[in-house]
Formats: sequence, structure tokens, C-alpha cells
Amino acid sequence: MKIWHISTLIALSLTVLGGCATLNEKQGEWIFQPSDRTWSGGLEAAQGMQDVWIEFDSKLMNKPAKLHGLWHAASPAQDRKAPVMLYLHGARWNVTGSAQRIRRMQTLGFSVLAVDYRGFGKSDTTNPTESLALEDARAAWDWLATQYPGQPRYIFGHSLGGAIAIALASSITDESGTIVEGTFTSIPDVVSHLKWGWLPLGGLITQRFDSLKKVAHIGSPLLVVHGEQDQLIKPELGRQLFDAAVMPKAFVLVPGGSHHNTNSVGQAQYREALAQLFQLKGNAAGKLVNKDSGIAN
Repeated sequence: MKIWHISTLIALSLTVLGGCATLNEKQGEWIFQPSDRTWSGGLEAAQGMQDVWIEFDSKLMNKPAKLHGLWHAASPAQDRKAPVMLYLHGARWNVTGSAQRIRRMQTLGFSVLAVDYRGFGKSDTTNPTESLALEDARAAWDWLATQYPGQPRYIFGHSLGGAIAIALASSITDESGTIVEGTFTSIPDVVSHLKWGWLPLGGLITQRFDSLKKVAHIGSPLLVVHGEQDQLIKPELGRQLFDAAVMPKAFVLVPGGSHHNTNSVGQAQYREALAQLFQLKGNAAGKLVNKDSGIAN
């Protein structure tokens, strides 16, 4: 996910001349980079996943809205005892682009619902914003509660999706846990760590995704995962996010992990963290079951 680049920074500076309203409207487009494109191998990896449509009334747009998602049930397919996960993807690629990562989370024992925000893929066409994406995430979260009542629900977010996951988790009380990977403290902090971060643009950013302020309000266990070799979102931003969170929590730095492959090379660390932090351990069938062994902080 390439959130910011030099052309974006130049455009951000020039847009100031057009007024704050134009600046705010464009930021969603620059940050999300919405499209119906998928990552290489996404279509193949998505084979067998079920298309899901979530309809709700958007209070922000004052009209009905529709989201497209992919459902990948835990094995066996009709197992309704497995924990369910809401998967929130990052920028630029649609939900199909995350299919390989979705499969890995399913392999860990979750039934996974992954959704496209409005503006991506087959979901409603509009310019995504921070507030709209959060509304989309909440609609998908409520859909899971309706479809799978009584099952533990977890939130997962990668990169920009991690910021949306933290915003969602900080606003609800019925999640069993939150997992974020390769995410950040805020958009201004991401910009400041880039080559051109010395430019005084922080004050111009209105869609800030300020996870650092929100993370302390999460009331469930939080797992922060970051690749040691992540060159896009620096590991220190993930660590700062972890430091600001309340217990119980865990931070996992994956050796050799980049912004894109940490979920793959860090599967062993994921399994260990799920067992220690969320009291989830795989049984002989590879499913996740709750244990009473206590939560490790």
C-alpha cells in the first residue's frame, strides 16, 4: 500500500490555493486511492469464497448504501462455533487483493468477513473518507452480529485498515479482540517519516486517522504486529501505538517481515500470540477454541 508519495505532497500543497473544502474532498482520494483493481494472485486466492452484500442506511450520506464483501468460513464450512473476524484492508487494492491474507487468517481458525469500503470494488461508488470508512466497518460489524450471534468476534486491520480497525474498536464494547498489522499512529506521522517529511504539511491534513488518541479507548485485548523490514510504515510507529494502548496487549515484531509479507512469514508468531493474548489455541482439526489458561500481557 503506497499511501503518500511526492506527487501527493505537491498536490496537497497546491490544493491549499483552492480552499480548505477542496483540500478535504481530495484527501480521501489521495489516502485511500480507491479502485476495483486487485493484487497479483488475488482472483485465484479468492476462489471458493462467498460473495456477501451488506445493505444499510448511511446516516452520513442520508441514503441507502451497499457494501460487497467476501466470506471465508472456517473449516469445515458449516462450523458455527469458530470465532468470526472482520477483515479491513488497506489502500489502493480491492478486497480480492487481500484474498491470500484472508486465507491465512482462516487457516488460523477464524471465519472471515472481508469488506470493500464504498469507492472500492463492487461496493457503492463514492469518494471514500475516514468517516465513511468507519461507517462501513460498523455496518459490517453489525452484520456479523446479526448473522453469527453469540460467537466471539474479532477485528483485523492491515495498514490503513488498521487505523479503521482501531477507530471501530474504540467505539464499541462487544469485540473479543483487535489485531492490527503494519499500521500507524496517524497520517501526519506517516508523512513525517517519508523522504519529504520535512515539508510543513501536517497542519493541512484533515483526515488524520489519529489512532494514537483512540487506541487507549479499546477495551479488549490488542495485538499489534509489524514487520521488522517494513519500509513504508516504520516499525517504530507500530511500537508507539502499542505503548499508548492499555493492557492486555502484545507487540510482535516479525523478523524479515515487510509491509506486504509479514502476514505470511509471521504465521508462527501469529499462532503464539493468539494463544497467549486471546486464549485461542488450535485443536486437532486446526480450529480455534477458547482456553481457560489466562491472558498473557
